[in-house]
Amino acid sequence: MSFRKYQKVLAIPRVLPATLFMFVAGLPLTIMTLTLSLHVLNEMGRSYFDAGVVATATALGFAVGSPLLGRKIDSHGLRPVVAVSGTISTVAWLGLPLASYPVYVCLAFIAGVFTVPTGSLARQFVASLVPEDQRRPAYSLNMMLMELGFVIAPATGILLITSYSATATIVGIGVWRAISYIVLYKLNWPTRSLDEAAQKIQRVRPKLRTWMSGPLLSAMFVSAAALFVLYGTELALIAVLRSNGEIAFTGYVIAAMSVASITGGFVHGIVRRSWSQARLALAMSLLLLPVALFDQVWWWLMLALLPTNLLCTPTLAAGSEAVAKLAPSDVRGEVMGLHDSAYRIGQTLSAPLVGFAIDSLSPAMGFVAAASGGLVLIGMAALCNLWISTPKTLASKRHRS
Repeated sequence: MSFRKYQKVLAIPRVLPATLFMFVAGLPLTIMTLTLSLHVLNEMGRSYFDAGVVATATALGFAVGSPLLGRKIDSHGLRPVVAVSGTISTVAWLGLPLASYPVYVCLAFIAGVFTVPTGSLARQFVASLVPEDQRRPAYSLNMMLMELGFVIAPATGILLITSYSATATIVGIGVWRAISYIVLYKLNWPTRSLDEAAQKIQRVRPKLRTWMSGPLLSAMFVSAAALFVLYGTELALIAVLRSNGEIAFTGYVIAAMSVASITGGFVHGIVRRSWSQARLALAMSLLLLPVALFDQVWWWLMLALLPTNLLCTPTLAAGSEAVAKLAPSDVRGEVMGLHDSAYRIGQTLSAPLVGFAIDSLSPAMGFVAAASGGLVLIGMAALCNLWISTPKTLASKRHRS
């Protein structure tokens, strides 16, 4: 194993600048919900329920907007979408600090809908710039940077909020994103490869039934399962450390989890063969189950979480690779947007269900709930794949006979 696979990918024209730029442009999005919620709590003086409503509105906005903007990119290209949605999103962000609570909720939803999805767009750039046989290290690198972003941005965001205010941080996020849109508009990286663009003389969008296959829908469910497990794990971790009076060690445990995830992603990108997305997600879920037995001391818990976190980035990278392979170039933006929505759905489902297990049973049972939810979604992915693929298989057999 060596760095050679990564070197080959980064040597492809425009891959390195596109990867680094999308990483930097997407950093504020990792603290978007946190900042909006703290503004409601601190500056508005409202309740945690009100903050939760804002978080839900933002998540729904992202879930709706990602496939919608992806579809518009497929139809009209990158620049018109960045120009229109970037303007609306920037106005919404800059208007948030001035709004009353009902308007604030609406603006949070609008900001989510029209925020250009950095993650799905980065994955789309990889699919258009990188040959299929080199995408695994490219997506592994993409996910390693995303994991690094989740380490850097929240700590920086909390520092800015405590040093200044959530209001100032909201304005800063709006300005950061506005600058990102301007740069993205100017650079205008391709969303299709040269061969795909040459083959597509008349752009007629194919119907949903022609591209929403069983394997593609299955990959979406597995992606949702991965995010369910990851966010449920973080929630259970905080609950356990808080109940033990060891909340001060949260940073150490999360740092170790992130290092393990990045390490696993690096290995995934350079090995000759790796597991499939479903197999990685299944192993990640199963390895989380015994963590509930190691909830007595923070460093036991940290060590117990390392195996499942080693598979975090590989699972996400394998999901991106699978979706890119299954998505036709004519609807790649929409498919990548749906993939982004699958992540959001998994994240959104995880918080209340794992939280219910923590409140009803024990903090440690949060890990079991997170793993169980992941296993249920993986099972649904398998059933969905079988259910959709079987009629086509039977029809093919009848046709041959």
